[in-house]
This record gives sequence, structure tokens and C-alpha cells, in this order.
Amino acid sequence: MSIGVLAERFSLATHVLRHWEAEGLLAPARDAAGRRRYGEQDAVRIAVILRGKEAGLGLDAIRTLVSASAPGARRPVLHSEAQALRSRIAAAQASLDLIECALACEHEDFMECPHFRGTVGLAP
Repeated sequence: MSIGVLAERFSLATHVLRHWEAEGLLAPARDAAGRRRYGEQDAVRIAVILRGKEAGLGLDAIRTLVSASAPGARRPVLHSEAQALRSRIAAAQASLDLIECALACEHEDFMECPHFRGTVGLAP
């Protein structure tokens, strides 16, 4: 399929696919006229790239995931990224807990609330 068709399939601009090619994330075949021709495997790579970006993975990690010649080469990156994502999730949950504590506070100024102060790690 052409670059335009594939870009439309994922609601991307064609320049994004060209950029990912320049970054080594995609390697489309070329037809006799030199035009990029994408197959279903390229679509799988794009789906992995998009999901990886949504999860906060950097292009280097994504490049390793989509370009590894041996499936086992992906595992160390996956383990590392999974741990980093768990840390980001824990930090986001702690932030949400803090916001919900402030919203539930019955004090006029939650900054003066002993419970809220304890939540941020200060002695009440």
C-alpha cells in the first residue's frame, strides 16, 4: 500500500512515517519507481510504535522493539520499560491521591488541613 493509504489508516500525516523511516523505525519496500510500498508487517510496526509512544517509551526503546532480529533481544527492553511504566503509574496514583484528598477536605483551606499535610509528608 502507498504511504498515503497507510498514513490515513492510522490517522497520521505522511511526514510522520517518513520521519520514522529516517529514525530507523520503518523500512518500507520500494517499487520500480522508487515509491514506498508498505505491507501488513509495516502496519504492525506502526501500531507498536503508536502504542509504545502512548506508554511513554522513547524512540530508542521502540526502535529496539521493532527492529530486533531475535525475539529474545526485545525482552530486556520490555522488562526495563515495564518497570519504568510501573514507576510512572505509581507516581500518577500518588498525585491523584493528593488531589482527591484536597478535593475531599472540609477545611476552608486544604493547605492548613492536618490530614492533607500528612498526605504530603509533613507532620500535622
